[in-house]
Amino acid sequence: MRRGWKVAVMVLAAVVIVSTPLFWLLGTPDAGQLTGASIQAAAGVVTLVWAWFQQPERRADDVVAHTGRAQAIGGGTAVTGIRRPQGRGGGSARAQDTGPATARGEDSSAVSGIEYT
Repeated sequence: MRRGWKVAVMVLAAVVIVSTPLFWLLGTPDAGQLTGASIQAAAGVVTLVWAWFQQPERRADDVVAHTGRAQAIGGGTAVTGIRRPQGRGGGSARAQDTGPATARGEDSSAVSGIEYT
């Protein structure tokens, strides 16, 4: 989660938590209002705790150069550069002078450079 969003969520959660006592200060609440205020406070606390523990998005700049040979056989995968599974990594990726990647056999794959899966 980006830092700006984290701060916004935490501020919003704090507003929800602080606004809860207003239900009690505005008159004599009935059971439904007390239940709603309690749920609102709980949701605010859960959101605040969740936002607090979110890790900042890591932005990695990946560089690979002058790699050796790689060979995949019988369903394997050979990558002589950078592999970013499931689109992970928010930074740039650069591969130069990568070695040859060879795939032999059914369902084998080879990448000499950058692979986004």
